[in-house]
Amino acid sequence: MTIAPHDGRAFDLETPIAVIGAGACGLVAALAAREAGAECLVIEADKTPSGSTSLSSGMIPACGTRFQREGGVEDDWTVMAGDVQRKAGGHNDAALVEAVCKESGPTVDWLADRHRIPFGLVTGFLYPGHSRLRMHAPPSRTGAELMAALLAAAARGGIDIVTEARASTLFTKGKDEIRGLAIRRPDGGSETIGCRALILACNGFGGDPAMVARHIPAMADAMYFGHQGNRGDAVKWGTALGAATGHMGAYQGHGSVATPHGILITWALIMEGGFQVNRLGQRFSDESHGYSEQAVAVLAQPERLAWTIHDERIHRLGLGFEDYRNAEAGGAIKSATSVEDLARLLGLPQDALAATLAARNAGGADPWGRNFAGQPPLAPPYYGVKVTGALFHTQGGLVIDTAARVLRKDGDALPNLFAGGGAAIGISGETVDGYLSGNGLLTAVTLGRIAGRGAARLVG
Repeated sequence: MTIAPHDGRAFDLETPIAVIGAGACGLVAALAAREAGAECLVIEADKTPSGSTSLSSGMIPACGTRFQREGGVEDDWTVMAGDVQRKAGGHNDAALVEAVCKESGPTVDWLADRHRIPFGLVTGFLYPGHSRLRMHAPPSRTGAELMAALLAAAARGGIDIVTEARASTLFTKGKDEIRGLAIRRPDGGSETIGCRALILACNGFGGDPAMVARHIPAMADAMYFGHQGNRGDAVKWGTALGAATGHMGAYQGHGSVATPHGILITWALIMEGGFQVNRLGQRFSDESHGYSEQAVAVLAQPERLAWTIHDERIHRLGLGFEDYRNAEAGGAIKSATSVEDLARLLGLPQDALAATLAARNAGGADPWGRNFAGQPPLAPPYYGVKVTGALFHTQGGLVIDTAARVLRKDGDALPNLFAGGGAAIGISGETVDGYLSGNGLLTAVTLGRIAGRGAARLVG
C-alpha cells in the first residue's frame, strides 16, 4: 500500500470516478454516481464480487419506507437515530447518525423501485435495540441474494467493474489530491487508472491480524467470519494522506456461528425466546442484549463454545432463513423429544440442562436481567446447535463528514476522497456493544449513495 506523486504521469486509462470495492457500498455508490450523470469504474480484487455483503444476512434497517407504510409501521429518522445512539451510548457523531438515518428510507425505496432489489419488511420479531420493525431483506434473508441483485442492477445500469484487480498505489498531486491509482493483477501485471474523484468502499481491517490485534485485542484469536480481503487498505491509505480515524476499537461480533460448520445461526431464535448455555449446561448472560456483544460472552466460556437451545415454534421461525436451513441440512441442528435426550445429543449434562430449561420456562427476570415474561415456555420437541463467537467486521475507520468526504485531523475535507461502509467510521460507538443490528449494511448503502452523488457533483 503506497502513495506516490503524480508527477504528470500518463495513465493507461481514465475515469471521472474510481470506486475501490464492489460490495454493497461500492455498487450503490456507482449506481448513484451514474444516475447523477457521472461515469465511474469499480475496481474489485476478487474474481467474483462478494465481500462482506455476501457473508451477511442481507438485512438493511431503514425508516419511513414504503414497505413500512404498507405494513402499518410508523417510523421516522428521529426514532431510528434514537435507537442507534441509545445502543452506542451516545458516542456517535450526531450529525452523521442523522444523515445516515434520513438517507436510509429513500435509499431502500430507490434500490427497490428503481433497481429491482427484492426487498421485503422482516416481520414477526424485533432485533435487539430496534424499537420498530425496520429490517429490509431479500426473500432468502441472505447477503448472497442481496449481492446478486446489486450486481444485476449494476449490469443493467452499465456500470463497469474490473475484477481480479487489487489497488496497490494511489497517485497524488501535492499531499492529498487523488489523481489516479495503480492496480495489480494475479499474474503480476499492472495498470494505472487516472481519476478525478476516488471512493473507498473496500471495507474494514478484519482480515489483517496485526491491525485486529492492535485495535481489537479481544478478538485477536477469534474466528474471523468476514471477507479475507478486508485488510485495512482504506485506513492505511487514508492515514498516509493525513486523514483522521475514529472508533477503531468498534466492531460487529456474533455469538452464534454453528461450529464446525461455519454457518451463521439467526439471532431471531434468541429474540423469540431461545437461550444459550455453556458446556456445563448453564446460562451465562442476557442474550437479548445483542448478538454482537454476545460474541465476547460466548468466547469467555469453556472451550469458547455455547449451545443455542430452542423449540419447535422457534425452529419453524428459523426455517425462514436460508442459512438456518443450510445448517439443518448440514446436521448442525439437533432435535429430541425430551430435554434429557437433547442433552445426550449435544454432549451436555442432563440434569443441568433440564434445570436451566425449567428456570427459563418459569418466566420472570433471571440473574442476568433477562425477562422471559410474555414469551411462551419452550415445549418439546427441543432443538440445539453448537456455536462459537466470531468477529464479523470492524466498525472503525476514516473520519468522514455528512457528505461522506474523508476528513483530515484538523477537520477539513481532503480534496476528492470519499469513503463509506467499513472503510469509514461507523455509527456503532466505540466498542462491541454499540453495534445495532444491521449497522454494517446501513452505512454501506446510505454512505455509498451519498458518496456517489457527492463524487458526481465534484467531477461535474
